[in-house]
Amino acid sequence: MTIEDLLQITIQKGASDLHLIAYTEPNLRIHGHLSPVPGSQPLTPDEVEQLVFALLTQEQKELFLANKEVDFSFALGEVARFRVNAYYQKGYVSAALRMLPIRIKNLDELQLPQILYKFTQLMQGFVLMCGPTGHGKSTSLAAMINEINQNRACHILTIEDPIEYVYPKAKAFVSQRELQLDTHSWDIALRSALRQDPDVVLIGEMRDYETIGSAITTAETGHLVFSTLHTNSAPQAIDRMVDVFPEHQQEQVRLQLAESLVAVISQRLIPSLNGERAVINEIMINTNAVKTIIREGKTHLLDNVIQTSGDVGMESMESALARKVKAGLISLQIALAYANNPKELNRLLNVGRTS
Repeated sequence: MTIEDLLQITIQKGASDLHLIAYTEPNLRIHGHLSPVPGSQPLTPDEVEQLVFALLTQEQKELFLANKEVDFSFALGEVARFRVNAYYQKGYVSAALRMLPIRIKNLDELQLPQILYKFTQLMQGFVLMCGPTGHGKSTSLAAMINEINQNRACHILTIEDPIEYVYPKAKAFVSQRELQLDTHSWDIALRSALRQDPDVVLIGEMRDYETIGSAITTAETGHLVFSTLHTNSAPQAIDRMVDVFPEHQQEQVRLQLAESLVAVISQRLIPSLNGERAVINEIMINTNAVKTIIREGKTHLLDNVIQTSGDVGMESMESALARKVKAGLISLQIALAYANNPKELNRLLNVGRTS
């Protein structure tokens, strides 16, 4: 099979990912589960190398050979885009390809909470999407950015590694910058961002304290900032953003974060009873109570605030899981496996209680 054949099969099967590894059949991830491409045979190291190198430009190939890994994206005509990480394992070329539909789904199609629409209508602040890799953070953020694109005449600036979703021409003016192709580093791109007259800034991923500091500063200076972080919950996200800074800077960062933060959305895609995946969101909104907790560094209190603040749009991961279980969309066993606090989930579902 050629790489084009494998990509077409990926699209036809509705897979989220295609994996290419030597001595293994090409594998597809469909609704969270990996399985070999139908009719495929284990690939030799040379076959994998040919498949991967067919996707690389000469510059990307040189980067890959020098660094042993490279991130890039490309479009397969008008059908789909793919985000690729090419890497070596056991001395052999390998690759993981994530399929990105050309059309960006809206928030309703993704079954995301309605309060996310409110976040797209803000003029300034910091909105953070967190969760593990492969749980739809980029897709959800793309839906939010495109909501702004469709409805507001503004300048949206994205800084990504690599560019994932390409936004259609609409009311907004969109500048998309890709690491290596359009800028040499996150630090340089973020320093330049404020000189490019943006209204909305999307930072693909916050990886270090320079990126986090720049994101907070950009939000403080009257811009609406969106970004992602690999943490399992809103309280963990706050701790992670503060802890990456030297100890003598952490109090100042807490003060800045308390004032600039709008919300933290923690997201999971979990197996549902219909064989697909259900989206689960924990929502933390930066109310006065949350601001005080962040300023004082008492993030262990945030879970309780989230659990008791449903009237303002907050929802804990356990509450969201309980709703899906009660609706018959996911099993209790799966919900417990993904809960941050299984005991709280059992309480919400009255599991194990006697009358």
